[in-house]
Amino acid sequence: MFTEDDLTRRRERVFLVLAGVFLCAMTMLNIIGISHFVKIGPLEVAAGVLPYPLTFLCTDLVSELYGKRRANFMVTVGLGLNFFILLVMLLIDAMPAAGNAPPWQTIDLAQPVGLPDGSAVSGTTGLFDLIFATTTGAVFASMMAYVAAQYCDVQVFHYLKRLTKGKHLWLRNNLSTLTSQLVDSVVVISVTFGAQFLKGSLALSAMLTLMWSNYLFKMLTALVDTGPFYVLTRWLSGYLELNEANSEQSGDVSVEQPYTSNATTRE
Repeated sequence: MFTEDDLTRRRERVFLVLAGVFLCAMTMLNIIGISHFVKIGPLEVAAGVLPYPLTFLCTDLVSELYGKRRANFMVTVGLGLNFFILLVMLLIDAMPAAGNAPPWQTIDLAQPVGLPDGSAVSGTTGLFDLIFATTTGAVFASMMAYVAAQYCDVQVFHYLKRLTKGKHLWLRNNLSTLTSQLVDSVVVISVTFGAQFLKGSLALSAMLTLMWSNYLFKMLTALVDTGPFYVLTRWLSGYLELNEANSEQSGDVSVEQPYTSNATTRE
């Protein structure tokens, strides 16, 4: 029989794991970004998008098991990391380069490379300068999409949970994720490639194709994760000893005010 302190430690460890997976997947999106596109059947998606659906699975699990405030807290920490990544890149760009730089820090481009701001770079250029120019816009776009989509996911999830009185787990999981990922796809593509579109270097049809491919991939993964979401929710509810009465209420579990399996109501 576990004591209340044992259960609290167990619940905090699970939250730490879910938050860790969430933040890792989000950071990978910013690091890999649009540096590489891959083909998945008829879809062409940025490689950075591949781990991103895990963020919505983690958000929904935290929303279901720990409540709205914990989910919003995790999303806010992720937003802070986005700012940190952008700040580090800006700081490095502002610092003077070393005098005896290794030769691989400079590359010769075989052809001009289009940048997110609509301009292009060609000839000999610094490796970091190229990375900075191609990723900072994408990081900023992902920050805007991240704020819109992740908070949308939490809000829609809990709205549907209240509307259905805690029933129909599959409905709030799928509708919240599908809605938020549509927001994410439209915002991230519009901000990342908007300058190119306005300057005429990217056709509207190409932008819509990127949006559709991006969303279709996320939509399919959202439908696929319904099974894992059900399994993990049921298993973790038992593992964390969250009874059915508590699991049907929306609320929050906090370190300052530890929850119990029978008494504490989550907001």
